[in-house]
Amino acid sequence: MAFNNLFKLFTGTGLKKRTWQDICTDVLRLKDDAMVLKLADEILMRYQNFADEEKLDFFQFLLTEFGADQAMITTTIDAYLGDPSPNQLQQLNLATRPSRRKFFEILNMCGSGMRSLLEMRVTASRLTREYPELAAIDGDLEILLRNWFNRGLLTLQRIDWHTPAFVLEKLIEYEAVHEITGWDDLRMRVSRGRRCYAFFHPVLPGEPIIFVQVALTNGLVSNIAELIGETAVCANESEADTAIFYSISNCQVGLRGIAFGDMLIKQVTDLITAESPFIKSFATLSPIPGFAKWVDGTLARDDDAAQAVKLEQLKEADWSTDQSDIKQWLLPLCAQYLTSTDDVGRPLNSVARFHLRNGARLERICWQGHVATHGIEESYGLLANYVYDLASVTKNHESYVYDEVVVTSSSVKQLAKKAGNASS
Repeated sequence: MAFNNLFKLFTGTGLKKRTWQDICTDVLRLKDDAMVLKLADEILMRYQNFADEEKLDFFQFLLTEFGADQAMITTTIDAYLGDPSPNQLQQLNLATRPSRRKFFEILNMCGSGMRSLLEMRVTASRLTREYPELAAIDGDLEILLRNWFNRGLLTLQRIDWHTPAFVLEKLIEYEAVHEITGWDDLRMRVSRGRRCYAFFHPVLPGEPIIFVQVALTNGLVSNIAELIGETAVCANESEADTAIFYSISNCQVGLRGIAFGDMLIKQVTDLITAESPFIKSFATLSPIPGFAKWVDGTLARDDDAAQAVKLEQLKEADWSTDQSDIKQWLLPLCAQYLTSTDDVGRPLNSVARFHLRNGARLERICWQGHVATHGIEESYGLLANYVYDLASVTKNHESYVYDEVVVTSSSVKQLAKKAGNASS
């Protein structure tokens, strides 16, 4: 069909009268690139106005109508079994690829395609909780987004006070570890003695993908207030010897499950090493999410009056005071928690898994490191220092990945041993 005829058919009232199902089908059926993109734009515009029920119908339509060709799969399996050559394997891979991936690739060619696909994945992931069959849609989008957001396409940028305001506003919005309370707080976090770096993607200008905040210090720091307070930790940067990563925040929910943090930390480490040769050590001041819940459950499970007293102490503690009586038994419990593993050999704590996999060493548990409300609710105020010793990062990574070793300092090992002795 000539382009002019197609244009008449699919524009104006003619296009508006067509169902979105028919338009989706034509996106894959038609060969005229200009027409296909026009139809893809129409799908995206309609999707933006869909209610949740319509989005569910949309995903279920893609699931049932735009899957892989089962007959073709059977044929190519037989062909591969008869000739297990690289060419036949490639044909088998192509046959098992659902056609909805091609559909998503076409949508991505539209001006708003990437943003729309990120939103689609957020919605598909949410709906999967009630409709598990939609996990296939979520998986297709993850595969494509993982390719589209590969490291070669991301750019690392330093964020400072001269960065455009609309980007700085995103940092305030997306900060997930230590809330940025306003412009004055943000200015301190990007001022002298502190750094902020983010990954960006060319298709999403001004939208950070992930960002990390760093403070330059003399040695390890155990209290978050020393890093984000009004006074810079090391206003004269040349006096610093340590770079401490204290917050890393993913910004795009649609990219959940796609790892950027390890790449960001490694590249920022290389950049700081090149720009600031006076920095000799790299470490973190990290949250311990889930510890408060874990310790509450641990103390509540034991049918022991002493444990019940400890639990009551935690609930009534005034964390603005020393609380040394709690410290003597809570620190060992935290060391036990951070060095314990689940049934498949992974540390119980998600932040510990992240840093240990990257080759860090669990160096120290910080008493009353974060005594704001969120810190108490999350981990009874405890934080952790992980050290990235550049000479042993690779060895630590391999020990963790291949041998399931939780690499720790001797002081943390002693604390964990103390907890073990107390419970035996």
